[in-house]
Amino acid sequence: MSEDSIYRPIREWNEDDRPREKLMLKGKSNLSDAELVAILLGSGTRRESAVELARRILQLADNNLVELGKLSLTQLQKLPGIGPVKSITLTAALELGRRRQEAEPVRRKQILRSRDIYEVFGPRLGDLGHEEFWVMCLNRNSRIVGTNRVGSGGISATVADIRMILKYAIEMHTSGLILCHNHPSGNLQPSVEDVKLTQSIRQAAHLMDIQLIDHLIVTEASYYSFADENML
Repeated sequence: MSEDSIYRPIREWNEDDRPREKLMLKGKSNLSDAELVAILLGSGTRRESAVELARRILQLADNNLVELGKLSLTQLQKLPGIGPVKSITLTAALELGRRRQEAEPVRRKQILRSRDIYEVFGPRLGDLGHEEFWVMCLNRNSRIVGTNRVGSGGISATVADIRMILKYAIEMHTSGLILCHNHPSGNLQPSVEDVKLTQSIRQAAHLMDIQLIDHLIVTEASYYSFADENML
């Protein structure tokens, strides 16, 4: 950049054009390679923005990310404005990208029956000395997309906030919801409160077009399924 060129730091750009804000507002796929590299760099130099510095880095590798990943720390640090921190950050990110290509996709467990749910939660909750309340979210193929503890209580009771349960389900874009809590006493029978809470969650989830698939009560030795017992 020539000395008489007008340099404007990123903080003075329109918000929609700033790489970080653009990623949050429009999604990662809408950023150029230079903008993504700029986010990794964090800052530019006194005379050029992080995006302009990123463009110079890419030019060093003929604008090819594969070739960029082959550059050593020493080669990167020959560029003005690139020190050890920026070169290490960039190299680490590119190495993660390479490893991602080699990694096997996660095979999410499919839930087809109550026993499948127990195999997830039984080892986690069965021998606890206090009650915990968990939710499991499934996609349309009945595969787990997330589990989350939403309540923890004493020996004989726990509190589960219906709003928090539905908030989590919506965030996970779930189409199927499963509830699970443990009874440290070893008694598998649902309490009156368990039944009322289950029905309240079922009705609230229905309004959000989310199906409550089951509610399990687990102990160290076994489980009770609301679905298997026609309690839903």
